[in-house]
Amino acid sequence: MQLKIDRVISIATLIASLAAIVLVLKRPAPVAQKQTPQAIEEHARSFDEKMAQFNDATTQSQSSAAGSPQSGGGASPTSVSSGSTSSKAEAHIDSDEINAVLAQSLGSAGLSPESDIGDGEPPIKDQQVTFDGDLVHGQFLTEIAGKDVWITISGHIGEKDGYATFDPTEFKVGDLNVPVSLVNPALQKKLAEQRDRLKLPDNVGGVKVENGQLVMQGK
Repeated sequence: MQLKIDRVISIATLIASLAAIVLVLKRPAPVAQKQTPQAIEEHARSFDEKMAQFNDATTQSQSSAAGSPQSGGGASPTSVSSGSTSSKAEAHIDSDEINAVLAQSLGSAGLSPESDIGDGEPPIKDQQVTFDGDLVHGQFLTEIAGKDVWITISGHIGEKDGYATFDPTEFKVGDLNVPVSLVNPALQKKLAEQRDRLKLPDNVGGVKVENGQLVMQGK
C-alpha cells in the first residue's frame, strides 16, 4: 500500500512539474497592443514634444527663481499638462508614447524574438508597458535556458533622493505567478547595482504613475 501511495505522489509531482513548465513557457495575455509603424512614429514624436515642453518649462522656472530670489509671487512655470493645478511643470506620458519609444529602441538595437543572442546576459527581445491607475505593468521577452520566456511585472514607481524607485506588486514567469516576496530581494539588489541608471534628470523632482499616466514633475 505504501508503494502505491509513493507512486501516486511521484506521478502527481511529475504532473505538477510539467504543468509548471507549460505555464512558464506559455505566453501570457499581452499588457498592451502592438502599434503600427505609423502609430509608433506619431506617438514617439508626441513623447519628444512633451519632453521638450517639459524641459523648456523647467528651465524657465529655474531661471525665474534665480532671477527673483526675494520674490514670492513670480510667474508660475507652464505645465505640460493643461489640466494640472500644480505650480510646478509636469509632463504626462501615456503608455502608447512609452511603448513607441521602446519599440524604436529595440529596432535600433536590431533585436527581435528570433534574434540569436549568444552568450552573456540575456537582453530584452521585446517589451510592452501599460499604466493602470497608479500601477505600471511591464512585460518583457527574454531567453532562459535556451527558451524564449515572457516576464510580467507590476508595481509602483516612485522617487527617493533623486533616484527612481520600484516596488513590485506582482511577478509572473510565462503564465505562472511567482510570490513577490521571493523576487523582491533579488530585484532590489539588482536595482541597487544599477543605481546610476535610475538617477533622475536634474530638472525632475518627482516621478509616479497617476490616473493611468506616467507623471514627471519639475523641481
